[in-house]
Amino acid sequence: MPASYPARLHAQASVASSLLRRPRQAPNDALMPQTSFSHVDTWVFDLDNTLYPPSARLFDHIEVRMTAWVMATLKVDKDEANRLRVHYWHTHGTTLAGLMREHDVDPAPYLEDVHDIPMDSLIPDPDLAARIKALPGRRIVYTNGCAPYAERVLAARGLSGVFDAVYGVEHAGFLPKPERSAFDRVFATDGLTPERAAMFEDDPRNLAAPFEMGMKTVHVAPDPFAAAHIEYHTDDLSHFLDRLTE
Repeated sequence: MPASYPARLHAQASVASSLLRRPRQAPNDALMPQTSFSHVDTWVFDLDNTLYPPSARLFDHIEVRMTAWVMATLKVDKDEANRLRVHYWHTHGTTLAGLMREHDVDPAPYLEDVHDIPMDSLIPDPDLAARIKALPGRRIVYTNGCAPYAERVLAARGLSGVFDAVYGVEHAGFLPKPERSAFDRVFATDGLTPERAAMFEDDPRNLAAPFEMGMKTVHVAPDPFAAAHIEYHTDDLSHFLDRLTE
């Protein structure tokens, strides 16, 4: 744990409480000092809506399949399936986590089914690929989806071979982000040192544990989210990375 930790997050006891804290000013990549990342030797990227823009609407397809899967498995109608998905997300972090904990669902068939979606809306991004490759040290993907799905997304974005490792929810023992234990498992497997790592993520909840562990945190989303555990925000990941290596 870094010596500056108490000053950074003394009052945060959980992910939920961290999301209630609001600094006066939202994080801004325009204020980014390049030296703030000079110690980083491992770069951790979320997948969905982080390594591709939300405008691709890829997760819309997944949500349709998740709803259909809940309907078929739990024998409920569409409205109840959607209500349950919202409940699972708020209570357990992901739909899968809720299904496993409340209904003892086998995760493998679920992950295979809900991620069987077209990649037509994704286009290769050679500039992003070059800028990720230019980062010094290891580059990894860590997603709440499964690793085979992540590999398909990376291929569609022209990012195959760019990363040193790709980790899915299966590598976390099916524990979801934002749970600290999920990060602990994946990071232990990778061997990274959190105090020398940075996390890029679209979901603000999923940056609380990395910040608590001493990582640099970057929120990648169209709009900033002001919270004590979010150090930087960008709506253009490629541009942000370019500034780090210029």
